[in-house]
Amino acid sequence: MTSRRSFISKTILGGAAVAMSNPLMSMSAASYRRIIGANDRLNIAIAGLGRRVGAYYEPIAKKESNVRLLYLCDVMKSQREKALENVSELIDYKPALENDIRKVLDDKKVDILINATPDHWHAPGSVMAMKAGKHVYVEKPCSHNMNENELLVRAAKKYDKVVQMGNQQRSSQHTNKIITDIHNGVIGTPYKAVAFYTNSRGEVPVQKAAPVPEGLDWDLWQGPAVRRDYTDNTWDYNWHWYGWNYGTAEAGNNATHELDVARWALGVDFPHYAEVEGAKRQFEKDGWEMYDTMLATFKFKDDKIIQWDGKSRNGYDTYGAGRGTIIYGSEGSVFMDRTKYKLFDRTGQLVDSFDSNSNEAGTALGGGGALTTTHMINFFNTIRGKDKLTAPIDDASISMAMVHYTNMAYRVGKGFAIDDKSGKIKDAEAMKLWGREYASGWELTV
Repeated sequence: MTSRRSFISKTILGGAAVAMSNPLMSMSAASYRRIIGANDRLNIAIAGLGRRVGAYYEPIAKKESNVRLLYLCDVMKSQREKALENVSELIDYKPALENDIRKVLDDKKVDILINATPDHWHAPGSVMAMKAGKHVYVEKPCSHNMNENELLVRAAKKYDKVVQMGNQQRSSQHTNKIITDIHNGVIGTPYKAVAFYTNSRGEVPVQKAAPVPEGLDWDLWQGPAVRRDYTDNTWDYNWHWYGWNYGTAEAGNNATHELDVARWALGVDFPHYAEVEGAKRQFEKDGWEMYDTMLATFKFKDDKIIQWDGKSRNGYDTYGAGRGTIIYGSEGSVFMDRTKYKLFDRTGQLVDSFDSNSNEAGTALGGGGALTTTHMINFFNTIRGKDKLTAPIDDASISMAMVHYTNMAYRVGKGFAIDDKSGKIKDAEAMKLWGREYASGWELTV
């Protein structure tokens, strides 16, 4: 017994000596994880903590992501507090809460900005981040207008940063598979794509003067946008429909995704012509200020065509799903969305199908799921040099241009020709909408 007690005592003392000489052995599990793999770790800040933020928690919390969330940033106090409460269920440390994105970008420890702010902040916030040395994951739409679209691409090249847009279907295995099949001739020559979005959004309140909600930094929320007084129901979501100072209408809000898939499948870049038929057709006297019904048509070389059929507030199920893309070819057709595809021969007979049973959200607000997680991990690993972006900004911006052409054609009330090499519009009136007016001191430069 004496010998055994002596052995245990010596073992404990010896272990203590090793622990003192090797700090890793005396650390808590959380401290240990902060050091192991630190050379490969990416530090992240999220700006914009609204409905979309929940989609980022899973990819950030995953062990294989090897990232650390340093900041949760939002101009609304309650959003910061809610995000912290929710993400704390998945991580064992506490990110800092910050109101001002500029303070976040000043922190040299931050490697990545996830930009999930409102549309008018997407390009300005992303360019600011790149200037500060950060890589950027920017939600759709990546820009508010065509000038910002070009500046975003230019900034990524100038500052040599990895920039991925949140068009997450680019990271879908089943979509990649069927589009590869299309490119290899499974439906012959693809000639037309119909991208669609169907929803039954309700009545929107008419704007009226109201006090700024408690906890909201309204001036910073407006940021680069021309200043105006606060109106009720603006900051949280209805800014999408309250004019062009902040939002990009339903085309920017949702068409971005399916137009991108359509262009990818047809193998085209800029169109040579764009025209639209659109109007506000539901709730005539409510506060919605732009189209809620849209048919946009884009013409490409080799007689290829893409249409976007957007119905924001009429839920009739035209295509058998709330959103998706149909590709027509000389020998068959393909239906695809975020979860599945169906391949038909020229007679309309189903010849192949696949359903991933993905949990990626469709038309529900916010969303998230397997595709977003895969898309973000692809972004992380590209920064590390271990992968290649599935949605690099120079390509994603071409799909984004189709959104801007849609809105510009609607606003000027006519179609226009486009230089299919540069993307420039051959119409003087439409070109007046190429950029936007900024609040003084917020002009965007690269």
